[in-house]
Amino acid sequence: MNVTVIGAGSMGHGIAQVSAMAGHDVVLNDVDDERVAAGLDGIESNLDGGVERGKVTESEREETLERISGDTDLASAVEAADLVVEAVPEDMDLKKNVFGDVEAAAPEDAVLGSNTSSLSVTELASCLDSPERAVGLHFFNPPHIMDLVEIVVAEQTSSATESVAVDYVEGVGKEAVVVRDSAGFASSRLGVALSLEAIRMVESGVASVEDIDTAMEEGYSHPMGPLKLTDLVGLDVRLDIAEYLREELGERFRPPQLLKKKVRAGKLGKKSGEGFYVWEDGEAVGVSGDTEN
Repeated sequence: MNVTVIGAGSMGHGIAQVSAMAGHDVVLNDVDDERVAAGLDGIESNLDGGVERGKVTESEREETLERISGDTDLASAVEAADLVVEAVPEDMDLKKNVFGDVEAAAPEDAVLGSNTSSLSVTELASCLDSPERAVGLHFFNPPHIMDLVEIVVAEQTSSATESVAVDYVEGVGKEAVVVRDSAGFASSRLGVALSLEAIRMVESGVASVEDIDTAMEEGYSHPMGPLKLTDLVGLDVRLDIAEYLREELGERFRPPQLLKKKVRAGKLGKKSGEGFYVWEDGEAVGVSGDTEN
């Protein structure tokens, strides 16, 4: 299968990597050479780490890299695609523009997937002349590590498109869960609810950041606590999703003031070096000073 991924950020280049590791030929697209190069470098770094840990062989690394190319021209990137996955920022207008451009240039039978974590795939599909081609493919961060992919079936998604999506997800070695299009789907709706309550607990002094995370990791076997996960996802991303869910589902998703305060201060989590934790070289090395109890 020929797979094109639009957006070379952490999600996009991760999706490109797992697709290539499964044997697909992949084109990674973004708006300029610098972003494409950064995405390709990220894939190479992930693979190097896999080799060091004994998870990836040298031959698997080389074969994966040989299957991936970069392209800054969207039309040429999708011209031979069987599946296109957009992984651009969580903005409906931006995603609609990308979907429209892809539909105009991709083969008529190409499936158009969106990696949105919460936005309506039904609304996104409505911008297409052939909306039955659209489906949500919600990978989790980081895609090369996380096993789950949420397949979101829009009102317009055809059974054939759904089947292609399921086959693709299972073929790249991920666990597929199929959900009907609803605000926040299943995973984001539950995950955001947990993270918002954890932030409120910090805000009201119930427990420290580290103790809240430890409670969920040790008490409920979560691989990562909700506050550290919020740092990994990005506090700005969490805030945007919470505001969207509040609009769609009600006041229980109202973002806490502490979350808004941190976003205004540019404390966005791992990507900015500080959120609920302080991050150095990709590792949490302490708790942010404005959240310590």
